[in-house]
Amino acid sequence: MTEILHRTAAELGADIAAGRLTSEEVTRAHLDRIDAVDADIRAFLHVDREGALEQARSVDARIAAGERLGPLAGVPLALKDVMTQVGVPTTAGSKMLEGYHAPYNATVTQRLLDAGVVILGKTNMDEFAMGSSTENSGFGPTHNPWNLERTPGGSGGGSAAAVAAFEAPLAIGTDTGGSIRQPGAFTGTVGVKPTYGGVSRYGQIALASSLDQPGPVARTVLDTALLHEIIAGHDPLDSTSLDEPTPPVVDAARSGDVSGMRIGVVTELGGEGYAPGVEAAFGRTVDQLADLGAEIVEVSCPNFEYALAAYYLILPAECSSNLARFEAMRFGRRVGDDGTHSAEDVMKLSRGAGFGAEVKRRIIIGTYALSAGYYDAYYGSAQKIRTLIQRDFDAAFEKADVLVSPTTPTTAFGLGERTDDPLAMYKNDLCTIPSNLAGNASASFPVGLSEDDQMPVGFHVMAPARADDRLYRVGSALERANEEVWGGPLLSRAPELKGAAK
Repeated sequence: MTEILHRTAAELGADIAAGRLTSEEVTRAHLDRIDAVDADIRAFLHVDREGALEQARSVDARIAAGERLGPLAGVPLALKDVMTQVGVPTTAGSKMLEGYHAPYNATVTQRLLDAGVVILGKTNMDEFAMGSSTENSGFGPTHNPWNLERTPGGSGGGSAAAVAAFEAPLAIGTDTGGSIRQPGAFTGTVGVKPTYGGVSRYGQIALASSLDQPGPVARTVLDTALLHEIIAGHDPLDSTSLDEPTPPVVDAARSGDVSGMRIGVVTELGGEGYAPGVEAAFGRTVDQLADLGAEIVEVSCPNFEYALAAYYLILPAECSSNLARFEAMRFGRRVGDDGTHSAEDVMKLSRGAGFGAEVKRRIIIGTYALSAGYYDAYYGSAQKIRTLIQRDFDAAFEKADVLVSPTTPTTAFGLGERTDDPLAMYKNDLCTIPSNLAGNASASFPVGLSEDDQMPVGFHVMAPARADDRLYRVGSALERANEEVWGGPLLSRAPELKGAAK
C-alpha cells in the first residue's frame, strides 16, 4: 500500500492503463489511508467509499474491454465541498447546507467522471470559502499534516491537506483570493489558479462571482497540469467561460525550460511583515531561476498596496448578493418554522443558526458597501482600484514574462492563533489577491522549508491571462532543480503522521 500511495498520479494512471495495477486496488489503498489518518487530519467532510469503488470498478471494466482512456483514468481525487456532485452531500462547509444533496453535477465534477478520475469524497473548507485557515468550517478545522497544531491554510485547506497527507494524489480547490495557492504554500503542495474563465464555475457554490476560480491541486507539477487539462475548457453553461483553447499546460510541465524567460520580482511584495525564513527561501529560488538561464528583472506594481482593501469590499459585496438566496424559504436550513413565527422571524432564526461568524461579518460589510449613499464611496472606489491593479499587471508584463513573490508572508500559523484577529488573518492573502482582482493565472510551488520553523514555503508565480503554461514551465524547472538537491519531492521529507506509516 505504501508504494501505491507514494506514486505520482501520472505513474498511477500509466500503471492502471498497462494493467500493472487496477483502479480498485489504488482506490482501496487511498480509502485505507483515509481510515488510518483522517481522524487526525480531518481533511474530509464526506468519504464516498462505495461510490468511489464503483467508479474504480467501472474504469477497470472499460480498460479490460480495450477502451483507451485518459492519463488520469482510475486515479483517485479529493473534491472540495463547494462543487456539486450527485449522490453525495454538498455543504460548502456550512451548517446552512448540512445534508443538502445537489440534483446535478458541477461541470468540473462531470469532466472528472467522464475522464475516469475516481472521486473519493468531499473535503473540508472554510464556510462558503470565507477564510484563510479552514477554521471557519461549520464542521471543525482541518490540521496541517506537517504539524497537527497548525492550520493547512484556507479556504481549501481540506483539499491541500488530503494531498499532503497522501490520502489522495489529486484534489480540486477553488480560489477567490488565494484559497488554492495559500494552502499549497502551507502544506508543500502544488496549487494553481487558472486564468479566470479558464475552468467552468457551473455547479460551484458561489462566493464572489467575479473572483471565484476552480483549479487543480497535486504533489507534482506534471500531475497538476494533467488535472488542469481535464477540467479546463469552454462551457456554454458558464457565461464567463472563455471560448478558446486551453493553453498547452502539459507540454509546459514536461518542458521545464526557463532559459531566456524574464522573471519579474515585484518590489511591493516583500520586506516588512514577511518572515525571514520565507524571504530567504524566496531569494534562493530567484537565484535558482537565474542559474537555470532566466533573466531576473525588478518590477514595481504600486497599486498592489491597495489590493487587500479593495478585495475586502468587492468580495463581501458580491457574497452578500450571492448568499441572499439562503433565506430558508427556497434554499438552506430552516429553523423556527413551528407556526408561531412570522416568515421574517424564520429567516432571521435560520440565518442565525446556519451561518457562522465570518460569513455574517462579510455579509454585513458587503450589504453596507452596496447600500444607497455608500455604493460609490466603497464598492465603486474598490472597482476603480481593481482597474489600476490590472493596469499595473499590464505594465509589468511588458517587462517580464512572469512575476514572482512569496506565496504568503509567513509559513503556516498555529490553529487558534489568529481567529480573534480578522485583519491578521486577511493579511495572509497579500500576495495572492492581486491575481484574483485582475483575473490572470497564478500558482504556488513548494521550494523548501523555512529556516525559522522547518515548515513548507511556497513560491508564487503570476502569468498573464491565457498564459497558464508559463506557470508550469517555471514550476517544472524549480521542481527538477530542487528534487536533485532534496533527493525527491518535498513531501517525502514530511514528518510521520500519527496512526499510519507512509
